[in-house]
Amino acid sequence: MSRIQEKVQLIRSERLTDDNCRLTLASQSIAEAAVPGQFVMIQTASGHDPLLRRPFSIHQTRNDATFQIVFKIIGRGTSLLAHCREGEELSVLGPLGQGYRLQPDVPAILVGGGMGIAPLLFLARRLMEQQVLQAPPQVLLGARNADELLSFLNEFQALGVRVLTATDDGSHGHSGLVTDELKKLNPLSESVIYCCGPKPMMAAVATICRERALACQVSVETAMACGMGACLGCTVPLQDGSYGHACSDGPVFDAERILWTV
Repeated sequence: MSRIQEKVQLIRSERLTDDNCRLTLASQSIAEAAVPGQFVMIQTASGHDPLLRRPFSIHQTRNDATFQIVFKIIGRGTSLLAHCREGEELSVLGPLGQGYRLQPDVPAILVGGGMGIAPLLFLARRLMEQQVLQAPPQVLLGARNADELLSFLNEFQALGVRVLTATDDGSHGHSGLVTDELKKLNPLSESVIYCCGPKPMMAAVATICRERALACQVSVETAMACGMGACLGCTVPLQDGSYGHACSDGPVFDAERILWTV
């Protein structure tokens, strides 16, 4: 597994909504090595407060020269990161973890919810690049409201994929859950579902896929300290009674392996 630790320059900082940010960082080595579903660990301060790096899914790469992350401001670390100025350097470790296992010759359905939408853009782009004699992936996106969706919707549509949307407040697309839209589809049994989002949503997607005998890969999110499997803190309970670790065994797992407790 390729893993790079380096000082990376912040090229662009965008505020997508009041509390959602997107950063573009310059690193040819990370951009070239990254695959959809992987993440990076970023030191969010120059000193020791906060002490630990923070994990961020890779949103997408650009021309094998830059990569992007998207995050919500929820604490001191992400607040500091949101206020970094363009041109500053950040210490980045990555790419880390096991990404999605692409099957470009199999019909694909991507299901994203909330902040889990962001890393699926990287996956959709890669699937479109590798597509073999199949229709473009279907993409289902769910969020609290239209503002959260519209930050990404145009970029998915620009890829030429079919996008269905759902919002909790009914401000865009279906009024309700994105899993409602998944239930309406009649995918072929050989379709692969790629999923990322809140745990309850992914558990519901896993149930639907199990009932319809569909392969499903999910990207889980847990608290992480090191990102490399040393601290053993990011445990994921598995169906066989053992535990996996999101940073090294994941973050992408087969949905059927996970013991869903929500």
